[in-house]
Amino acid sequence: MTDDFAHVRTWVFDLDNTLYPPEARLFDQIERRMTAWMNRTLGMEKDHADRLRQDYWQRYGTTLAGLMAEHGVDPVGYLEDVHRIDLADLAPDPTLAEAIGALPGRKIIYTNGSAPYAARVAGARGLGDAFDAIYGVEHAGYRPKPERAAFERVFARDGVETAAAAMFEDDPRNLEVPHALGLRTVHVAPEATEAPHIHHHTDDLGGFLLRLRGAAHFPAPPAA
Repeated sequence: MTDDFAHVRTWVFDLDNTLYPPEARLFDQIERRMTAWMNRTLGMEKDHADRLRQDYWQRYGTTLAGLMAEHGVDPVGYLEDVHRIDLADLAPDPTLAEAIGALPGRKIIYTNGSAPYAARVAGARGLGDAFDAIYGVEHAGYRPKPERAAFERVFARDGVETAAAAMFEDDPRNLEVPHALGLRTVHVAPEATEAPHIHHHTDDLGGFLLRLRGAAHFPAPPAA
């Protein structure tokens, strides 16, 4: 397995349900806030708003993209509202912090959420110093993964050499374009999804990365 990553010098990580386990259920809070926002701001009944929220996610990649396309929603206020969630139950993960810190090269977060929200979550996980950059949907012009243009815009902004990069992501849809662009792809989820665009699967991101460190090209971090 380690040979598959010997060439990697940029490590791209999704945020939600990737850098923290799904059991934290942060997205449950976000989904409730999305539905409440649609009810309050667009005057939709809650049941209708909840169904539409899911439909937009399926058809557009994110609920926000559907709201922008179908209702002309301003994304800034929406993102600030739906990401105003409680992170009190999100515990630091020293193993994951060590594993990410040991990776050679550049480490970035790229999420369909906002960059300020991603920074809050990374901080709560004890990963605040682990990344060289954090990119949110705003850096992709509010276009979401899995759109190719969204990836290309963020990767160009960061200077990612796609042939020397890897992507870690919980949503299999969001690995199709990275695979097509030449990235090594890792599906991070409790259950594996078999697909040509998925190279590896793990249900333990920290453990997966620490196993990579055993290769000669993954030096251990310096002693504190």
